[in-house]
Amino acid sequence: MDLLRRTLRAGFARLEALLDRVFPPAWQPLYHLGALSFFCLWIVFVSGLYVYAFFDTGTVDAFESVENMSTSYWYHAGVMRSLHRYASDGMVLFMLLHLLREFSLDRYRGSRWFTWVTGVVIIWLVYISGITGYWLVWDELAQFVAIRSSELVDAIGIFGEPIARNFLTPGSLDDRFFSLMLFLHIAIPLILLMVMWIHLQRVTRPEINPARGLAILMLVAFVALALALPATSQAPADLGLVLGRIGLDWYYLGTYPLIDLIGARGLLGLLGVITVILVALPLMPPMRRPPAATVNLEFCNGCERCVHDCPYEAVKLVPRTDGLPFQHEARVDPSLCVSCGICTGACPTATPFRQRGRMVAGIELPHLALKDLRALTDKAALGLTGDRRVIAIGCDHGVELKGLGDPAVGVVRLPCTGMLPPSFIDYILARDLADGVVLTGCAEEACQNRNGIAWTEARIEGRRDPYLRQRVPRERILRVWPGKTGTKALARAIEAFRATLPEQPSAKAAKRQPAPAGPAVTGDG
Repeated sequence: MDLLRRTLRAGFARLEALLDRVFPPAWQPLYHLGALSFFCLWIVFVSGLYVYAFFDTGTVDAFESVENMSTSYWYHAGVMRSLHRYASDGMVLFMLLHLLREFSLDRYRGSRWFTWVTGVVIIWLVYISGITGYWLVWDELAQFVAIRSSELVDAIGIFGEPIARNFLTPGSLDDRFFSLMLFLHIAIPLILLMVMWIHLQRVTRPEINPARGLAILMLVAFVALALALPATSQAPADLGLVLGRIGLDWYYLGTYPLIDLIGARGLLGLLGVITVILVALPLMPPMRRPPAATVNLEFCNGCERCVHDCPYEAVKLVPRTDGLPFQHEARVDPSLCVSCGICTGACPTATPFRQRGRMVAGIELPHLALKDLRALTDKAALGLTGDRRVIAIGCDHGVELKGLGDPAVGVVRLPCTGMLPPSFIDYILARDLADGVVLTGCAEEACQNRNGIAWTEARIEGRRDPYLRQRVPRERILRVWPGKTGTKALARAIEAFRATLPEQPSAKAAKRQPAPAGPAVTGDG
């Protein structure tokens, strides 16, 4: 399983590196596959309602009304029909890419199992709703889909009599069939929308809409495709004829030809096995994750910062239990915590400057507590030699920092860069542990823990509490988010950054320097 994940991740990394050269981070399609799936669904809903106004039910009227859209009213109803078709295909494509990418990033086990399993349900609902849509056109493709789908339903054996007999002769099908199909084609997408809402219930601030520029770009692409290659019907269905060659939509109907090879029951069994494997993947094997974050009530006043910053709603406020004069305390749900440490970065008590008492934060990771983080920082500074010394702080999922290989560059690795309390930057520069600080990690807009980069940027820029103090010179801070494959880009950015640092800055001189916004660099090199 690890080999498969690594292989897929390497493939996605190469594709991401290529697309990073074309798109800015906010528009990079692979970073927003879930939002693009939602966007395609909105297009399907709007175009479907528009097409419905021109659709008539019936064994004859259905085909004629659809044909009329593509001929007499091609410039609006025909375009909307094509948009409906291509946005449906786009949703399947983005959905499957999203599934594969989440699997490659190991974001389907542990506390993420719920989102993964509900995603499998979404896949089934998308396919069922798409297949019922092909029946409504009632051309030769619809005839093929109806016959094969009825064979699959009969193989389940839930009805007393085979429903495939409804497609044996022209007189065996009546208009009520199309009314039923139309009802299913409307009802199932509504159920799909509800399940997609459930799918996001364990995600804080989920991204359900892509950036405006990316949305416009995708809509223009769909419209251009609809104009260049409009969706058309095949010959009208005729139950009195044996079907010859037909064109398939392989996004939705790619498994149907297998019925000729393994039969309807064989295909059902294959799909059932695939579904069981997908549902069971979070347990194959179970994820061995570090211990969940813990709350030290002695240093917690219930300020809510960790609650607001947790990407997975694993931290909540509950009534105080220790008698201290505060209304609330933080409590961690271990079943939701992914041990990213972002809550530590949000805690105002997580400071390395403490001179008295224990070096403990209000909330921290047991395996990487505040005292451990300061020890790692001090150790990284001890090994630095030469001028323009730099400490690079990155995450376990971003660029490999060991590849920097420079004696003037120290390295601190964290589960997520968002775990770093801003006071540590102040600590490094004020104590002259280094001449500059580099913050790095995943690619921008592609943080493994969703908000780590965003919260780090906002804390430094004074947009999110806890803020980095104004006394800290921002020109001595570099933020660069090159992603997993950006070792060379990071090395070049650090080299250019070090050239801007004074050779021997004193602490007093540093405090007198202005504090403009520090540089932020993205790219893969």
